[in-house]
Amino acid sequence: MAKKQPELTRTLRERAFLVGVHIHSSESLLTLEDSLAELARLADTAGLDVVGQTSQTRATPEPKTFVGSGKLEEIQALARETAAQVILFDDELSPRHQRELEKIFGDDMRVIDRSALILDIFAQHANTREGTLQVELAQYEYRLPRLTRAWTHLARQAGGSGSAGGVGLRGPGETQLEVDRREIGRKIDHLKKELDKVRAHRGRHRSRRRQTRMPVVAVVGYTNAGKSTLLNRLARSDVYVADQLFATLDPTTRRVGLPAGNVALFTDTVGFIQKLPPQLIAAFRATLEEIAEADLLLHVLDVTHTSVHAQAEAVLRTLEEIEADHIPMLTVLNKVDRLPDPEAAMGALIANGDAVAVSALKGLGIDELKLAVNRKLYESYEYVSLLLPHSEGGLLALFHDQGKVEQVTYGKEGVSVQGRLPGRLLARFQPFIPSAFGKDED
Repeated sequence: MAKKQPELTRTLRERAFLVGVHIHSSESLLTLEDSLAELARLADTAGLDVVGQTSQTRATPEPKTFVGSGKLEEIQALARETAAQVILFDDELSPRHQRELEKIFGDDMRVIDRSALILDIFAQHANTREGTLQVELAQYEYRLPRLTRAWTHLARQAGGSGSAGGVGLRGPGETQLEVDRREIGRKIDHLKKELDKVRAHRGRHRSRRRQTRMPVVAVVGYTNAGKSTLLNRLARSDVYVADQLFATLDPTTRRVGLPAGNVALFTDTVGFIQKLPPQLIAAFRATLEEIAEADLLLHVLDVTHTSVHAQAEAVLRTLEEIEADHIPMLTVLNKVDRLPDPEAAMGALIANGDAVAVSALKGLGIDELKLAVNRKLYESYEYVSLLLPHSEGGLLALFHDQGKVEQVTYGKEGVSVQGRLPGRLLARFQPFIPSAFGKDED
């Protein structure tokens, strides 16, 4: 009888044994020790109890089993000793690695990799229809290349909001595996169509929002950096907050008052993490577009974390991947209340560059943060030279209305405009700026 792939979620917490491998040829932002510590937090968030861990350094992964034969025997012995039910790898396993390891560990222990764990956490925390669709798509795209007899009959399980119907008839000579692969392919196509509808709806919503000319600030950062707590403090709202990774997935937008009677829309977005499964980035495209369409990014950092610089780099790389790295950014150094001398630390951090030190939990530095956001959006002007296509008459009118035009030249290829734009409009004009000069107006 085929082994049914069970879900991670359990009423009774399962026991997990962690395996970390440092590959010389791979680029990792966190040290192996910090990455395993993060994996332990992910396991806890997913409802697993960590009962032990081991690690190995290799030049390359072992072709069949990812780890060497000696390490594999050690893992088996330690897993039996700790009565582990789940073997959790801190990297994404290839389909071949997954199959070979499942054969070795048998039915008594399940083999899960980091990507599958994150996907399970996302599935637990997705509350909206959009979030559910996105996670379901990512899960199916992860499963498809790994489909074996152990994963068969997935199509007969409850598929959530994106289910596309029954299995269908098996053709001549088809195995159950082929039927399941075809059915999952149909489900993936259906989910992509549903998400395209969501994307179109979001696009219309953003278009209406832009007509109000209210700037949008996207709050980004590593998971558990305190983004939701910060949004609550800024907007005096009640966005769900928990001391766990990926506590919130679905974007939340709140109106926030700024100095001088100005306002902005602040959007809390899904937290980033190193080794984020590519399936998730693709599936969450509609949500991540909220970041790419923002006028300003607030990059929230947990200043107390030992790997804060690596976490910041992971966020910046993800922003580059979703083509949002051109948007003006303000760095927010959060959780300063946990430092030995918060006041001295805030003074040193503020003097050290374009950053604002805050404690979202205690309310420290919030007024200073609002002032900094207001300066970025409403008070600072940057000199730009751009070429607008003739079809972008609306943007030209916006430049005249909100910016300070110094020169306009009409040509065959478009309208050349030189002048100064307020910070809140820079991202909107970015595609048409062949050169920009960072000269803030006094």
